Amino acid sequence: MPYAKVRDINIYYEIHGDGFPLVMIMGLSANKDWWPPQLVRKLSEKYKVVLFDNRGAGRSDKPDAPYTIRMLADDAVGLMDALGIERAHIFGVSMGGMIAQEIAINYPERVEKLILGCTTCGAGRMVPPSQEVLRMLTRTRAEMNPEEYARKYVAPLLFTKETLEKRPDIVETFVKSYSIAPIPDFSYRRQLEAVLAHNACDRLHMIKAPTLILHGKKDILVPPENANILAELIPNSKVVIFENAAHAFIAEALEETCSAILEFLEK
Repeated sequence: MPYAKVRDINIYYEIHGDGFPLVMIMGLSANKDWWPPQLVRKLSEKYKVVLFDNRGAGRSDKPDAPYTIRMLADDAVGLMDALGIERAHIFGVSMGGMIAQEIAINYPERVEKLILGCTTCGAGRMVPPSQEVLRMLTRTRAEMNPEEYARKYVAPLLFTKETLEKRPDIVETFVKSYSIAPIPDFSYRRQLEAVLAHNACDRLHMIKAPTLILHGKKDILVPPENANILAELIPNSKVVIFENAAHAFIAEALEETCSAILEFLEK
């Protein structure tokens, strides 16, 4: 398994394809297995796709100490350094979108184009989820096995009701991916604390890279109004909304997502 020593931790990563680098950053509790393989294959036909597990998740180290979104951004840039990548397209979803914002703000010379999926600028301007969703988000993982937890508490946050009822193949693929290297409860809490403390709203005007903002209209975890807030605050940005998708819009609107990303990157 490929690991890179980055600052105080070892980060697990994979590289798919050749070409200009595209660094893809997953969200809260997630790891590289959560990226739909079809998306990775499609993008790796034209780009060197770099996938990795954030601090605290998957196969990367999980120090039991406070995390911040800036820390996770520094990790990602440290991985780019370790891989000899000077500049890349950056694509982050959910918490990964927060990390991507921090990279674009603090390391503008490292970002060619920026893609933000189902994310928010943080506490300063965000539209929060409902209290019911927050209760599900903060529920402990210790009481059941990963597969049961993924079905009962995670999938309903990620997918539309229509997908849960009528597209079981997508849900089953997710459950299998979730169960490969599930996050332990303590490091999930560390990541969640970082997400809740994130606030880049007053700094988004500093982003210089052309930016694509992607969001599912039926997202209950990060309501879609957050996409419009990002577009208002980030210069040279555009929004694409997927009408029949939720937080896991990539899996639910796979072809549309691929097309939107490739069109944006190839301009």
